[in-house]
Amino acid sequence: MSQKILAAMSGGVDSSVTALLLKERGFECTGATMSLFRNKDIGLPEDMQFCQADDIRDAENVCKKLGIDHLVLNMQDEFRENVIERFVNSYENGATPNPCIYCNRSLKFGELLKQAIDLGFSQIATGHYARTEYDSNTGRYLLKKAKDPKKDQSYVLYGLTQEVLSRVCFPLGDLTKEEVRRIASENGFENAQKSESQDICFIKDMGYPDFIEHYTGKKYEHGDFLDLDGKVIGRHKGIIRYTVGQRKGLGIAAKEPLYVYDKDIENNTVILAGEKDLYSEKVTVRDYNLIMTDHLEGNLRITAKTRYNQEAQPAIISRTDDDMLELIFDEPQRAITKGQAAVIYYGDYVFGGGTIV
Repeated sequence: MSQKILAAMSGGVDSSVTALLLKERGFECTGATMSLFRNKDIGLPEDMQFCQADDIRDAENVCKKLGIDHLVLNMQDEFRENVIERFVNSYENGATPNPCIYCNRSLKFGELLKQAIDLGFSQIATGHYARTEYDSNTGRYLLKKAKDPKKDQSYVLYGLTQEVLSRVCFPLGDLTKEEVRRIASENGFENAQKSESQDICFIKDMGYPDFIEHYTGKKYEHGDFLDLDGKVIGRHKGIIRYTVGQRKGLGIAAKEPLYVYDKDIENNTVILAGEKDLYSEKVTVRDYNLIMTDHLEGNLRITAKTRYNQEAQPAIISRTDDDMLELIFDEPQRAITKGQAAVIYYGDYVFGGGTIV
């Protein structure tokens, strides 16, 4: 008897090939597209075509071609609460969030998995470029980098628990993007050359600050730019418009380039500094998840990334208390940003990760 699996299908080429590969491997596969947001949630007129209509249609067409069922699952309320509102609240509190991590944890590997189990599926699959393994020595499921380092998405998956890892499948983990597009073309998929989304999916035709102002209905007050000595050196246009390491759009004339060093939400000020002041060797993280072990004792030499596109850097990790981990990098890292994820690697395996504080 074939195993029933639910494939998350966004309408893109990666999830389409995922469904194809599952069917070829003998799974009883069903495609599922998550309906995540209404037009009004993302600042589009309600009388426009539904913003996800094209993606849903593309997923449906692939499922028809494969001869498998396709479901549309309404997760709009969950997405608004767990992704959009967390994104907005994080910016309002001075952090720079990664909403894809929120979505993976709460929606793709949270609500989707729950609904899949309720519908009688034993597993879910997604088009992420990553790999999983079972370690019989430790009895733990492991998360591993993709074969293609250019497409590896393990960074945004660090929050997967043992329960989730035991039920998830990543069929693209051993493929390159070029191979995936070739497979799609050979099988006549209309979306074989469909472009990838390069930005946050729920922000359409506007910048992050404009989206936040539209969503909240607020206008964020202007305030002072300060130097490291607390001297006022200019005026900013609303604290949500700045993130650590930013240089463009400051409008400050100075002898050397200035960058956003920190934000003080309570006093509505943005602190600026030179390039050399942006570097730090210490990172503290909370809300962490460990994959290779359930408990960290002592110091461990690892590598870690504080941004998605960064090369993992050598560091030592230790647990400071039950809620916090501390990373000390061998070399100072640039513009470590509150709200981003620090993801910890042990070789090619994701050891764990957490939110930078």
